[in-house]
Amino acid sequence: MTENGSRPSGAAHKRPESVLVVVYTADLEVLLLERHNPAGWWQSVTGSLETDEQPWEAAVRELHEETGLSAHGLLDLGVNERFKIAPAWRERFAPGVTENLEHAFALRLSERVEITLDATEHVRYEWLPLAAALERATSPTNRAAIELIGRFAASC
Repeated sequence: MTENGSRPSGAAHKRPESVLVVVYTADLEVLLLERHNPAGWWQSVTGSLETDEQPWEAAVRELHEETGLSAHGLLDLGVNERFKIAPAWRERFAPGVTENLEHAFALRLSERVEITLDATEHVRYEWLPLAAALERATSPTNRAAIELIGRFAASC
């Protein structure tokens, strides 16, 4: 991957299957990361599955790569959403691929922790109250996963 997020010429196309990991605290503060490209794109931990990787393995890997966090307590939310690939990222996929399948996971922490960002992907992070995270998250599937966390917490 180049610094601007495009694939180097000759690189294999990305697999159109990914994970989303919502990291949140017991007080319902949600971790969001701001991408380098496109600027202003706020998201939870995300990433594509590698060739022979299963969703759980990808969630563990991406969580560690993007935040430095351990996956101890990681929960598969059992939510799999298809979405249209944004034009900004379509060139990363094989010609004609327009949709991605995303698997949602969650990680509940007792409190906020310092995050070790992957500086090649993200410029900063913020812990936000759930309502603010819903407003800030750019992707509709990310907002849906955050809403699910809120509903789950309210029912406990």
